[in-house]
Amino acid sequence: MTALPSPDVTYPIILPDGTPHRGTVFLRNVIDNPRFQVGDFTYASDFDPPEDWATHLAPYLFPFSQETLQIGKFCQIAHGVRFITSSANHAMRGISCYPFAIFDQDSRSGFQPDIRDTTIGHDVWIGMGAHILPGAQIGHGAIIGAGAVVRGQVPPYAIVTGNPGSWAKKRFDDETINRLLELSWWDWPKDQIEANLSALQAGDLSALDVGCR
Repeated sequence: MTALPSPDVTYPIILPDGTPHRGTVFLRNVIDNPRFQVGDFTYASDFDPPEDWATHLAPYLFPFSQETLQIGKFCQIAHGVRFITSSANHAMRGISCYPFAIFDQDSRSGFQPDIRDTTIGHDVWIGMGAHILPGAQIGHGAIIGAGAVVRGQVPPYAIVTGNPGSWAKKRFDDETINRLLELSWWDWPKDQIEANLSALQAGDLSALDVGCR
């Protein structure tokens, strides 16, 4: 039976020479930002690993930001992905969009025209160079194609491509999607997931149904 690494390790991939592959990290263990929340087993990869993964992935998400970035379990985040969170937005109701208030320490306090949270579900694959815009809500099991620019709501198990990102199909039929959401395999204990990896990888829903009992 294939064993998953502990969710508490930083570098989950070990190279043939026994050294860790430092370009892939379990993200929860390298994030030090109270506004950035990540679930177990979610990894990020980069060809030029940064010192500060939180700032690298979400450059506008500051510890004092009013919004949050929430990423679920078992997500896969490729090189070049950026989360453009709500703190990046400017007010657009006035004549000018220039953020005058941020240059004054007194008026800057509490100044943020957009406070929408960005939420990524469980088991979401975000392809190389994708950009996730403020307030995006991406459902469980979705695939975000390389270079896609995503805003708004993405249904569970949808495949999104392009700029602006749009989805033309879902990975499975609605009955299968509803059953997968009911199973919520990402919440199972680690040993139960390990015991059902063959079914997960093969797309064998009937075997997965048995495995959840």
